[in-house]
Amino acid sequence: MSAPSGVPIPSAPPSYEETVGINVNYPHPYPVPEPGQKPDGKGAIPSPYLGQPAPASNPVTVQTVYVQQPVVFYDRPVQMCCPSCNQMIVTRLSYDSGALTWLSCGGLCLVGCIAGCCLIPFCIDALKDVDHSCPNCNALVGSYKRL
Repeated sequence: MSAPSGVPIPSAPPSYEETVGINVNYPHPYPVPEPGQKPDGKGAIPSPYLGQPAPASNPVTVQTVYVQQPVVFYDRPVQMCCPSCNQMIVTRLSYDSGALTWLSCGGLCLVGCIAGCCLIPFCIDALKDVDHSCPNCNALVGSYKRL
């Protein structure tokens, strides 16, 4: 395999600057010390920006934003920040008859507990839905549905 006679064979691959397209002859954004000068800045070329005033700094206002994670309510009290009064609280629980209570009552009726025993689910808090409220402002902050 030989190269065509009119095309020269390159001796080395192109440099990084040539490949990326960086112009190596472009002037540097900062003064480069000439040979013989110390790199500590003595005898360096003065910057053309020394006589100009520094740009005025505008005051920056920083605002802290607290993101509250969503609270998951169960059948136990929850410590949280009340969205109504913005106080750290432990929720107060109240129990209400819900779907599981009524289904349990209906299931007991079907089994044959008609003589008042079918009303037992209305006395058991573990079968009722739970409402969480704030003890400070009495606002309803969440609820837990059994079904």
